[in-house]
Amino acid sequence: MSAPPDDADARRAVPPVVCYPPETLPAPDLDLYRTARVAARKLGEVVVPPRDGRCFRVPAGGFFRITSVEGPQVGDLNLWAAADLGERFFSGKTRALHGTHVSVGDRLWSCLPHLRPMATIVEDTLDWYGFDEYGGGVHDVIGTRCDPYTHRLLSGGTYHHCCHSNLARALAGETGMPVTEAEHCIHDVLNVFMCTGFTRETGQYFMKASPVRPGDFIEFFAEIDLLGALSACPGGDCGATHSSDAAACHPLLVEVFEAPAAMLGGWAPPSRNLYDRSHGAG
Repeated sequence: MSAPPDDADARRAVPPVVCYPPETLPAPDLDLYRTARVAARKLGEVVVPPRDGRCFRVPAGGFFRITSVEGPQVGDLNLWAAADLGERFFSGKTRALHGTHVSVGDRLWSCLPHLRPMATIVEDTLDWYGFDEYGGGVHDVIGTRCDPYTHRLLSGGTYHHCCHSNLARALAGETGMPVTEAEHCIHDVLNVFMCTGFTRETGQYFMKASPVRPGDFIEFFAEIDLLGALSACPGGDCGATHSSDAAACHPLLVEVFEAPAAMLGGWAPPSRNLYDRSHGAG
């Protein structure tokens, strides 16, 4: 380690500044969404089997709910604009705008150059958890998803039911793409129900047993027409391991609802970002 300079303590004591102050973000109208939700009708549901993935579609102005139904289980969520797989969930910018873990009132943002809200969290039965003594919180946008490439790198083994592979198979089945093509569309996730943080000593990403129990759910308002994919992680509650068949795993339920247009008043899907994309090139 390099020798600290004489003013090391002073440098460390400089106060932090929030990179992206949220005060100017367009605020979701949660009261409107919740009123519309009361009148919404169920369009369908998908059960995501343990160690597998499934796709679902949600119309703009609709809702989708992810529920723990049999036992503690975390899920890895991908979202795309239904008509354009090139517009996908951007976990990094969502993290920059809302923080490492998301809950009611936070939004899932799409990638550049689109950068618009894709979905807004309207209900979360785990919002009571907050941050624990280890710095852990629920529903993170910091983990990338378990994948067979990292598993191979670290263990030398082959495992086909990592979340990356589950999502790739689900998207391939939904679109008809070969799985090797579909996996290029898989992206960093919202870790639904997962309890995670960073160790204070080394800054390493950690997981611990999720507090989720059967009946717990998180619900979203679809700001645009969505194609979603959800993996029921092979780590189960992610209290000990992942990327193997060792953990007890359970299914997850996805329900989709449609609200009457009249209940949404003057709401309309958000436009794509208005930056002109000239990048100062003249």
